[in-house]
Amino acid sequence: MRRIAIAVVASTMSLSLAGCGMLGASDDSGDTTVTRTNDITVGVLMPETTNTRYAEFDYPIIKKKIAALTSNKGKTEYANAASSVKKQNAQMQEMIDEKVDCILLDAVDSKKIAPMVKKAKEANIPVIAYDRLAEGPIDAYVSFDNELVGEVQGRAITEALGSADTSDQIVMINGSPTDPNAGQFKNGAMDELNGRVTIAATYDTDGWKPPIAKQHMAEAIEKIGKDNIAAVYSANDAMAGAIIEALEDAGVSDSNLPPITGQDAELPAVQRIVAGEQYMTVYKPYAGEAEAAAEAAVALVQGRELQFEALTRDRVDSPTDKDIPAKLVTVVALTKSNIEQTVIADGIYKASDICTAKYKQACAVINLK
Repeated sequence: MRRIAIAVVASTMSLSLAGCGMLGASDDSGDTTVTRTNDITVGVLMPETTNTRYAEFDYPIIKKKIAALTSNKGKTEYANAASSVKKQNAQMQEMIDEKVDCILLDAVDSKKIAPMVKKAKEANIPVIAYDRLAEGPIDAYVSFDNELVGEVQGRAITEALGSADTSDQIVMINGSPTDPNAGQFKNGAMDELNGRVTIAATYDTDGWKPPIAKQHMAEAIEKIGKDNIAAVYSANDAMAGAIIEALEDAGVSDSNLPPITGQDAELPAVQRIVAGEQYMTVYKPYAGEAEAAAEAAVALVQGRELQFEALTRDRVDSPTDKDIPAKLVTVVALTKSNIEQTVIADGIYKASDICTAKYKQACAVINLK
């Protein structure tokens, strides 16, 4: 399954069933009946609201793509669990009761959702694990290359430090222990950091909650000393913002902040990068992931076989199921040097979104306008 090359510059990802070979459709699918119906309903379950990407990017792209693939006859139903396992279980049960045709599931807790995945399977509703690999009998998995995300973050730290060595003390603020992606991010980062720097403190952050990340950072500062922290590995952008607050509360000026990583290319994070407060973020081309998931959902409902071709012939294992067909999208390290070639080129933000009054001067320094 591994190893995908790290992308330096993102390109606009316009995906189609026929054009890119990302997801093929075949009438020759054994005993599977090809229904060709366009009158379908796809349930979309997202895990939390702390990260703004789900409502702002993922779901709108999925909704638009499903409509385009079904001559505007296909519908989507959206629900966000706000980090509650109980709430997501209820949302999924409601979609099963409504007999939606397929469910795209981004699980709050990949293990605890397994009984609901089994219920959907028993109701003949295919489930596609989206972004996070849910347990249970899922039909496919669409996500990013999560270990690569961690590698990009870890490599950014060593590059920022220049001559990194074991005298450099690093703080690791990881994601939620209930999110399998968080472990993969951490493993990827450790592939780059292990033996090259000293991990002086490491924390897992329940629910990816920024206030908890801020508390962890405060504890690390107390343990190590604010002047002895060479860099901070933050698994995502929301936590990176809270980590910066903790450092500032401890008396670290913006100009003396250590290199801090992130993930998701949220607008505040991109602005912090422009201002020099956050070193980098991982830009994940959401169109690639969301459109692939929409294509898979429509194909499954229409009774067509998923064919993951040459560049996308991935398979993954979960603790409950093996050899799951998967599409893993590559990612991009976003720094000051490639904002225009990534989030702006892909239409995620305009320069005017980033260069608000507070950041105009910093934007001018890097010629972003």
